[in-house]
Amino acid sequence: MKKQMLVLALIATMALAVSPLFANGASESGSKVQGPKIGFIGPMTGDYANYGTLCNNAVKLAIEEYNAKGGIAGKLPITLITEDSEGSVEKGLSAIEKLSSSDKINALIGPVFTGVSFAVGQRVQNEGIVMITPSATHKDITNIGNYVFRTVVSDGLQGEVAGKYFYEVLGYRNIAVLYAKNDYSQGLYEGVKENFEADGGKVTIAETFQVGDKDFKTQLTNIRAAKPEAIYIPNYTAEMAQILEQASELGMKIPFLSCDGFSNPQIFDLAGDFTKGVIYVGPAKAEESAAHETFVKNYTAKYGVGPDSFATNSYDAAYILFAAMERAYQKTGGFDRKAIRDEVAATKDFQGVNGTMNFEPNGDLVAYQGIYEVTGNTAASVVYKGAYTVTGGKLVSVK
Repeated sequence: MKKQMLVLALIATMALAVSPLFANGASESGSKVQGPKIGFIGPMTGDYANYGTLCNNAVKLAIEEYNAKGGIAGKLPITLITEDSEGSVEKGLSAIEKLSSSDKINALIGPVFTGVSFAVGQRVQNEGIVMITPSATHKDITNIGNYVFRTVVSDGLQGEVAGKYFYEVLGYRNIAVLYAKNDYSQGLYEGVKENFEADGGKVTIAETFQVGDKDFKTQLTNIRAAKPEAIYIPNYTAEMAQILEQASELGMKIPFLSCDGFSNPQIFDLAGDFTKGVIYVGPAKAEESAAHETFVKNYTAKYGVGPDSFATNSYDAAYILFAAMERAYQKTGGFDRKAIRDEVAATKDFQGVNGTMNFEPNGDLVAYQGIYEVTGNTAASVVYKGAYTVTGGKLVSVK
């Protein structure tokens, strides 16, 4: 009799082990529940840690808020697993290897940075893990495949708006560019050059540097000799701060133009004395809303510093995933990676802190670009000039 009971118990255990509920990534055993895992990849240490930290903090805040209500379906808490890429492709690939194989994440937020996103994006596409990057702006990122999405505007539109705004609104006819040899900086440079010159402008001189360089005086001296009307610096905070300071040391009194990377508030800590007058292009400012106000208030109270645009994008990416996971769980009883991907793609009129959000069929965000001017030397001195897009080759102000 005991032998028969043991056989029956073994059969029952095997039946549970192969049930659809257990095969969908999350499992439930009696009252014990296991929620989904979200991975995050960004630079948490090194020269670019300010970007990764701000984004990761936003995801942590979103998950804490959601888990405070019980998590998915009110009973399955979400787990966040953060991996440090240090901004390098090699470490980013190591990070996704661990997250995919060992941690068995259900979805990924990140990577932060375009170059890392290209490499990791191919990996998640091959393995069927949906990825939402909050900051990879290169126009070709979403061409990797149907598992790659972003809550940041493509360089394609940023380059179009920037190039045409510099020519049509600011009235420049010749500018210089100083950019890093990476996918992010070069992609922005190429977009601006194409559109600025299509309207009749001229990039008089384009100087480059390697990521990690600290001395830009040779390039700045060459630029000064070319006598441009303004200098476009589509780079990250550390390099832009050093460029602005060294230009001042060289006595260069010339307008600087920049990109969404300038939205990081650390620029004012690093180069506050040299930021006045900079005009940069970034995501269009969200309409003032209770949700946006609450997010900024809670974020600032928790971390002691306000979110930049990439952190805000990360917060929205997290809640888009939560909604997708809720729908996937309701339909399948689990968190199958493909089911989550399909629900992310089905996102419609999502109400984020950035406003109403939708994805293009290729995973790009449907959005506009904003123009910002620094009128002093603090984040509070940044003035929003308005939202723009390009329609039929024409710069259009979005009201």
